[in-house]
Amino acid sequence: MTLKFAANLSFLYQELPFLDRFAAAADDGFTGVECLFPYEFDPADIRRALDQQGLTQVLFNFWPGDMAKGERGYASLARHQREFRASLEQGFLYAAALDCDSLHLMAGLRDPAQPYEAQYATYRENLAFAARMGEAKGIRILIEPINPIDMPGYFLNDFDMAATLIREIDHPNLGLQFDFYHAQRLAGDLVHQYRKLAPLVSHIQIANPPDRHEPGNGEINYPYIFGILEQAGYSGWIGCEYKPSRGTRETLGWARPYLSREI
Repeated sequence: MTLKFAANLSFLYQELPFLDRFAAAADDGFTGVECLFPYEFDPADIRRALDQQGLTQVLFNFWPGDMAKGERGYASLARHQREFRASLEQGFLYAAALDCDSLHLMAGLRDPAQPYEAQYATYRENLAFAARMGEAKGIRILIEPINPIDMPGYFLNDFDMAATLIREIDHPNLGLQFDFYHAQRLAGDLVHQYRKLAPLVSHIQIANPPDRHEPGNGEINYPYIFGILEQAGYSGWIGCEYKPSRGTRETLGWARPYLSREI
């Protein structure tokens, strides 16, 4: 089984304006793209870029709030229910326009004004609500543990916690976004972590610690990881959410066996 890689256009091709990155990704052989937050652009313009290049939008995030002010999502924050519901509506509108069937819902930071148990309960209730709402629209909801080095204070900072939430909510429209970069920084032992959580995994992302560079430039033996995923029959997308150490095209040698044209 051939693995499917999507270019994360918030990380790759940063030498180009965002809407020009779609053509660059298609020219390099990608058939899928993802991004962090598309909301500063008209969805019609993004749709046009996708259609012109024959690309599939495979993932983006719900709006996380004001990142510059430290906001990192609303899903676990009881005092931000209005913003949480508004972010769902906005995300689903964009997903419908872009024909995107998976959205990542960020948890938010740990709120010291709330007991942990209360914040966990809020998060669980909001995830269940989002999963039901997404199911009605044909859009899968994903959650992703993020390591505290890259995002200090993030509420969902543990893969076991994510697995527990998904199992407690027990909704078929809620899945795990497994980022090997975050998994390595959180706990290591990547193959064991992935195999343990594989039944819950709906989307994968990759980057290489310590500097979040491309495969072949860091700690993780990605050819081995890709072999494990192929053996396991993983059929979902793998998002390339890394910071290129050089020009993006120069960092794509690792991807030659998987992309639709030679690099």
